[in-house]
Amino acid sequence: LNPIRDGAVLPILHLNGYKINNPAILARISHEELKSLFEGYGWTPYFVEGSDPDTMHQVMAATLETCINEIQSIQHTARTNNIPARARWPMIVLRSPKGWSGPKEVDGHKVEGFWRAHQVPMSNIKDNPAHLEKLETWLRSYQPEVLFDDTGKLQPALKALMPKGNRRMSANPHANGGLLRKALRMPDYHAYALALEAPAKVTAPNTKPLGKFLRDVMRQNMHNFRVFGPDENSSNKLDDIYEVSKKTWLADYLPEDADGGELSPDGRVMEMLSEHTVEGWLEGYLLTGRHGFFSTYESFVHVIVSMFNQHAKWLAMSKEVPWRAPISSLNLLITSTVWRQDHNGFTHQDPGFLDIVVNKSPEVTRIYLPPDVNCLLSVANHCLSSTDYINVIVCDKQKHLQYLDIESAVEHCTKGLGMWDWACNDAGHEPDLVMACAGDIPTKEALAATAILREHFPELKIRFINVVDLYKLTPKTEHPHGLSDRDFDSLFTTNKPILFNFHGYPYLIHRLTYRRTNHDNLHVRGYKEKGSINTPLELAIQNEIDRFSLAIDAINRIPSLQAIGGHVQEKLRNRQIECCNYAYEHGVDMPEEDDWTWPF
Repeated sequence: LNPIRDGAVLPILHLNGYKINNPAILARISHEELKSLFEGYGWTPYFVEGSDPDTMHQVMAATLETCINEIQSIQHTARTNNIPARARWPMIVLRSPKGWSGPKEVDGHKVEGFWRAHQVPMSNIKDNPAHLEKLETWLRSYQPEVLFDDTGKLQPALKALMPKGNRRMSANPHANGGLLRKALRMPDYHAYALALEAPAKVTAPNTKPLGKFLRDVMRQNMHNFRVFGPDENSSNKLDDIYEVSKKTWLADYLPEDADGGELSPDGRVMEMLSEHTVEGWLEGYLLTGRHGFFSTYESFVHVIVSMFNQHAKWLAMSKEVPWRAPISSLNLLITSTVWRQDHNGFTHQDPGFLDIVVNKSPEVTRIYLPPDVNCLLSVANHCLSSTDYINVIVCDKQKHLQYLDIESAVEHCTKGLGMWDWACNDAGHEPDLVMACAGDIPTKEALAATAILREHFPELKIRFINVVDLYKLTPKTEHPHGLSDRDFDSLFTTNKPILFNFHGYPYLIHRLTYRRTNHDNLHVRGYKEKGSINTPLELAIQNEIDRFSLAIDAINRIPSLQAIGGHVQEKLRNRQIECCNYAYEHGVDMPEEDDWTWPF
């Protein structure tokens, strides 16, 4: 927290000794050690300890006043001197008995100040008169006759103590952040587009133009937009944002930080190698009416799964509360993906976060797999303008083949999926095969497989479909983005073989499409937990999403090729072996395969 620019937080650590039925660790270390621990974390701890209510109330009130005065003093000094130094903010450690003021003992067992005070300290109230009497004695100890009048209403003198209007906790506008939210001022994302003369002819890093776009989003929204990441924004090719705002940093500086450290006490880029901390920052920022964008490595997004789950549940429930105003969507870019772990290896190969996302309410979750720069820009612009969603965007940061000019990309992303006419040759005919794909590397391999099949079997009719919005695959009865059965059948046919090359685990596509007419003919290729430190094509071959495996499979599934395709299949298997041997020897893919472009 920058004491000049930011607000303040007064943390209160309540140590009552126990969790459910186990001692709380921090409650079992000495006062001195606990004090040293939080001083080491950079806080100034104040202790409120005891069990006598009257004494504790007075001590707590005095300590709160001391802490608030200290916060105001820190802010006044920083704002007067205009020096945004790192502050040692106050915090309170409250030690009180668990089950404080409840029954001290039940059936001869200690309750107050012990784990038995958790949740239900007495049971069988209906059938146990002794327990009922103890419960009544406990509740009457709060003197309800003093607190309420004869009709059960709170005494006016006590009611008058409550804050009024927006000072009430539940009515504080920051607790209903949508009331404070202002739409982002957005630059025209078309200006960051990659110019293409033809599809699938050139390569470019997918996320670099997105970084320039986010830079200018931040430039136009310096008070309500932040970029978040676990120490990976430069790695993820989003470092152009540092031209506008650096990384927040109030700790010590070293001379070498001036050479590329990108640090500033006024930074609006929040980086810390702790995915769950960054996710917590982002959620709090959104819930109080602001906007954010979070990028992280695909394999480590699993660190925030439980937090994602709870935010998704909160969003779903908030839609049922009419007074709660919409908040900005949680926008999550998953990059450094499974198929481009050329040096990190097996530990960084896990596309399974998508399987978790689809478990949540269709009213709040969205999944996008833009295959290139221009589709990513279109998707990001849409997501940053949306409210009350969790938008999961999967797109790798490395150089990839580029497919669509910006106008075509916008049209394609608006539909969510569709045929790429330039990659199809079935116009006016029934296709022999539907080749479908979702994700950057799977799209390249599916296109290359399509080219192989057309080169060897010129009469073959192939329909090529790319999917950006994954939920388009589900029936419209299951998700707002889902296609009707009629539209799905029109694209994927009712009886032709479908090869679907997918970014993630194959069964997710089956899960989304199992009720579709032609599901029996749908064959999905995806990640199968095979990999190490592989080249992209070698990894694709190991998991059978490569161009050769797809073409071989297509020959097996197209009736007209089953008797005549054996020689081509043998040639393709030999080529797989050559590619793997080359990758093993040279550490890179064969240039003629790696540099492949669309030949038609």
